[in-house]
Amino acid sequence: MTLAASLVRRGAAAFAERTALVFGDDSLTYAEVDRRANLIAHHLAGHGVGKGTHVALLVSNGLDSIPMEFAAIKAGLVRVPLNARLSLDEHADMVTGSHATVVVADAALAARADELAARIPGLRAYALADLLAPVAEPVGEPDVVLSEDDPSLLLYTSGTTGKLKAVVHTQGSYAAICSNILANLLDPQPDSVMLHAASLIHASGTFVLPYWVRGGASAILPGFEPASFAAAIARHRATEINLVPTMFAMLHGSGALDGADLSSLRKVIYGASPMPRPVLERSIEVFGPILTQYYGQTEAPLCIAVLDQHAHADPTLWGACGMPATDVELRLVDEDGAEVPAGEIGEIALKAPFRMQGYFEADELNARSLTGDGWLRTRDLARFDERGYLHLVDRTSDMIITGGYNVYPREVEDALAAHPAVAECAVVGAPDEKWIEAVTAFVTLRPGATADEPELIEHVRARIAAHKAPKSVHFVDAIPKSAVGKILRRALRQPLWEETR
Repeated sequence: MTLAASLVRRGAAAFAERTALVFGDDSLTYAEVDRRANLIAHHLAGHGVGKGTHVALLVSNGLDSIPMEFAAIKAGLVRVPLNARLSLDEHADMVTGSHATVVVADAALAARADELAARIPGLRAYALADLLAPVAEPVGEPDVVLSEDDPSLLLYTSGTTGKLKAVVHTQGSYAAICSNILANLLDPQPDSVMLHAASLIHASGTFVLPYWVRGGASAILPGFEPASFAAAIARHRATEINLVPTMFAMLHGSGALDGADLSSLRKVIYGASPMPRPVLERSIEVFGPILTQYYGQTEAPLCIAVLDQHAHADPTLWGACGMPATDVELRLVDEDGAEVPAGEIGEIALKAPFRMQGYFEADELNARSLTGDGWLRTRDLARFDERGYLHLVDRTSDMIITGGYNVYPREVEDALAAHPAVAECAVVGAPDEKWIEAVTAFVTLRPGATADEPELIEHVRARIAAHKAPKSVHFVDAIPKSAVGKILRRALRQPLWEETR
């Protein structure tokens, strides 16, 4: 199995003088990125930070975020990315839970690193700028022997339970993520430019290495803002962009794409959460027939399945998450792990080289999620159609059992989203004396639009079975979402159940 560190070295050697990164008015060549990575690793080694050390990263999107990542990969460090949006308490829980002994921060997040160092005994904080300080003699590659099973990334995911858990990826699995993307989703060329607006610690960051090994460039924005993002497509002549559905909705709602120069785009990629059909229709209208969807999860990034641009030409497939990736062995199973009959709903189980090594220090969770013969049980429920396309139904923990019937929230949400007044919606189960769980909807309306509860309930009843329709509808200003745009149903469900205690 190829190592992630080997891919970093391969790209640096092959494309030394090509532009690798662009941030604002600054840019770095492949050779410059590689030299910065080696310099960071050199300084860390001087502080006794070597192979196997768990290093928390408070590094925002910027010119040095990729050199920092490559330094950790080549030096055999275990990087623990921290989302800058989280609170001090959340960061402290992640640092202590991951056993990180070092935190590296950029200038914007240095104060938070100092707060963590003051709170957590033995935690050492280093400024990223100091790790880039020049030295008298040229710095070579980190002197470290690596293997495919060496942990390389410890990435926190809250999943559907809300309880923090950390996924461990290795030198081998992280390299396999790169190969998976190249085989199933992207074919970067030396003139390719991927525009990054989402945080590089999430899915967006997995696209960097595939471009690196093919000679392409990564144009990085500090964050997502519709007008500046639309302008950046033309400024950087971006050939590919990667967005979550919420970003598409913001682009369309803001008018930022009106008159924008999108002529450089070859592919528009989306994932992380389901795309509402009205948003997808508008996106195809605006960008053209170049949309591709991926389905994956932190435990198995990035592509478990892909709905490519050719499939997007068939509106009957817009509800599918795609065909299984070519490097994935996938089956749908029941609670006992037995494969379900064709056409029936089952939990997605998979084998793949890019699968996580496991959850960090979570033996019980690993026992539930990983079988002895190498299958990962994803907790995602899905079915195959007669053409072999995979259709996600929901998470096992989100399923509602009302009056003895299984109701999958996404099916109800899709029906609600088809109402012209609905901007966003989420469906959960609420406690109910008669039904045990009552289907309950939370809805935000489009600006200027009106709708009432009976109207929306009847709208759903006209589209799906009556027992699946909401028993009640709550109108809210916003639907809670995670940092990557996933709807947090638990944030809506938990207060409803706490009221009964």
